Amino acid sequence: MGKHFLLPVYDVVHHVFGLQPIHREMVALAALRDGHRVLDVGCGTGNLLRTTGKLHREVDLVGLDPDQKALARARRKARRAGLTMRLDHGFAQELPYPDASFDRVFSSLMLHHLDTASKDALLGEVRRVLRPDGLLVLADAVVDGHGHGHGPGRMSEHLRDNVGDAVSRRIVSAGFTVEPTRTMGLRIGGTIGIELARPTRAAAD
Repeated sequence: MGKHFLLPVYDVVHHVFGLQPIHREMVALAALRDGHRVLDVGCGTGNLLRTTGKLHREVDLVGLDPDQKALARARRKARRAGLTMRLDHGFAQELPYPDASFDRVFSSLMLHHLDTASKDALLGEVRRVLRPDGLLVLADAVVDGHGHGHGPGRMSEHLRDNVGDAVSRRIVSAGFTVEPTRTMGLRIGGTIGIELARPTRAAAD
């Protein structure tokens, strides 16, 4: 949320806006199998990873976030839930993982926080760390044609890049094949678009 003093209310916001059903849908769409290695880029306090781990006990969970305090909170929540996950400090534009090392990559309500160059760097890095048969599941706020954001809280100016199918086009440009956008409404705050993207053959080769 951009401010350390707001971390204690992060999970309250998560509940109030109704993000849990979004996370459950992302996990369902990921079609996870035992042994899959899953990365959540911008994992924050670990809500999506925790949902994933509760539903799929035999997957390998990894989270990355630049906020050390959020990661500390995620570790505490994972311990309370009885889950094992690796939580790394780092930035989405420079993922600290080998090529083709993940079966699934999640990104939840993080893309709109990045400027244009960072968005492209993130997607390029995701393509690099995904295995050839891997899958990116990305959720972000949907913006109407007038540039008005529909999502939780005050959105950054970079939301203008989310107008229409701009997110899908950006993902395709990074070397992915993208399915039609799925949309889900929040309890309050608007609409979330969920993108499913697979590395193209050329990118995988």
